[in-house]
Amino acid sequence: MPVISVPSVIAPLIEPVEGAEIVTWNVDTEPSRDDIEMVVVPPFNSPYITRLAELPRLRAVILSTAGYEHAVRFLPPDVRLANAVGVHDSATAEMALTLVLAAQRDLPTFVRAQDEGRWVPMEKRRSLADQRVLVVGYGGIGRALAARLLACETSVTAVASRARTGDEHVEVVHAVSELPTLLPEHDIVVLAVPLSEATRGMIGARELALLPDDALLVNVGRGPLVDTDALIAECATGRLRAGLDVTDPEPLPEGHPLWSTPGVLISPHVAGGTNAFPPRQARYVTTQIEHYLRTGEPVHVVATGEE
Repeated sequence: MPVISVPSVIAPLIEPVEGAEIVTWNVDTEPSRDDIEMVVVPPFNSPYITRLAELPRLRAVILSTAGYEHAVRFLPPDVRLANAVGVHDSATAEMALTLVLAAQRDLPTFVRAQDEGRWVPMEKRRSLADQRVLVVGYGGIGRALAARLLACETSVTAVASRARTGDEHVEVVHAVSELPTLLPEHDIVVLAVPLSEATRGMIGARELALLPDDALLVNVGRGPLVDTDALIAECATGRLRAGLDVTDPEPLPEGHPLWSTPGVLISPHVAGGTNAFPPRQARYVTTQIEHYLRTGEPVHVVATGEE
């Protein structure tokens, strides 16, 4: 009978699966047994999964995060890695929309004024309605965000690695190679792509320069998607604005210039950290266990350990 380890945060929510033995392990201590075949990694331990090599029968690792670039180097040979497909779509889309709305409606100004007990005079400010939004990364998070943006009466353009037919939200999905043409035509750009060698630095000085004045860049993917120095340079002049749930470096150190750059709103990589996570991850893990029992492999494999 395959032994599956799950983290304590979701263990009480996992229903028994016939044909599998489920044990609790948070990956950050010595494993209690050496016959574990599948490990589900808790969200905050993902960068530290150094003990996987201690499991001689390990065949699959399931992450609790959508991003996976940090975990690949810990994979023993031939072990399959799957990310948390669909688990964080709604929560991350909510955070992206929150950053967009907060930046557009100038909420940081009001929060600072409240701290000072000061009433801010009425003046004409930006809206989200009627804005042209470019969603770069049209997977589960991108689709969830598009639905929310359309409800706010925006126009949405979707971008993925390759062009394809659209869905109920967009007529067509554009290829990432079209970014130089698309960027100048959009008021808001949201990044929701995984980090890879192909996407690292995809928004640099050249791409930022293509954006129209007062455009807003929102990043809920990974910090290194954006050239931080180039972003600081553009925002410092007041030409562009940014809403960042992820940064490069991360955590952002005390005194880093990004903290005080005008027009930059930062949340500390908290998009997926909601009370929606445990039940959604528990349901996802259950489907992974059932698939593994049927096929001997996890589903949604994003990487395999190399020799």
